[in-house]
Amino acid sequence: MWLLTLSVAGVRADTLIADLSNRFIAITTGFSGTDLLVFGAIDVPGDIVVIVQGPPTDVVVRRKERIAGFWVNRANVTFKNIPSFYAIAASKPIEDILAPEIQQQLNIGLEYLPMKTDVTLTPSETKEFREALIVNKRLQQLYYSNILRVNFMGRELFRTNISFPSNVPTGDYLLDIMLVRDKNVVSAQQTPLSVTKTGFGAEIYDFAHQNALLYGLAAIVLGLFGGWAGYVFFRRR
Repeated sequence: MWLLTLSVAGVRADTLIADLSNRFIAITTGFSGTDLLVFGAIDVPGDIVVIVQGPPTDVVVRRKERIAGFWVNRANVTFKNIPSFYAIAASKPIEDILAPEIQQQLNIGLEYLPMKTDVTLTPSETKEFREALIVNKRLQQLYYSNILRVNFMGRELFRTNISFPSNVPTGDYLLDIMLVRDKNVVSAQQTPLSVTKTGFGAEIYDFAHQNALLYGLAAIVLGLFGGWAGYVFFRRR
């Protein structure tokens, strides 16, 4: 990730210390979402920016057109290796903390997030499909519409809460916590987070992905059996 290659001259490595309330989120049956506490301390004045990115994934965006009174899929574009989840928290409005060129250089913010496609598009087409992707992700609560608030407790301690919805993708997440001064990043720390399905639901999920054909056949058989059992039950009544 980009923060690992960030070079900041003349800054002590201990100017920023951060951690998570939990580095493992377990998705069990009935999981309805959860909150994650990000907290830490600094020993010099500055602002804090926290970026949360989910595991990279490919997403297909389709353009629908109305033909003869029906909506049909016409063009589709696949965005490659984009974050499955994205959220930002900051102690001030991001434009007051970081210069635009720094945001662009470090890919901070949805407007600066690299989104490569599987086909070559015109600038207007890129804008159209990119905006549609972001809208869909926001509707799914996987991309935050607003920047969350990082709160300071005194001058040194800070904290923020990141909410994960019930449909949060599983995989390895990365949290980048940055100390910013004079609109430049002067120190940074990267912390991993794991989101994993556990329990019986996880076993079914793994089986379905590893044995798709058998899972499909089993689902059909169970569906037929359920229908037959229901028929017999209500017929006897």
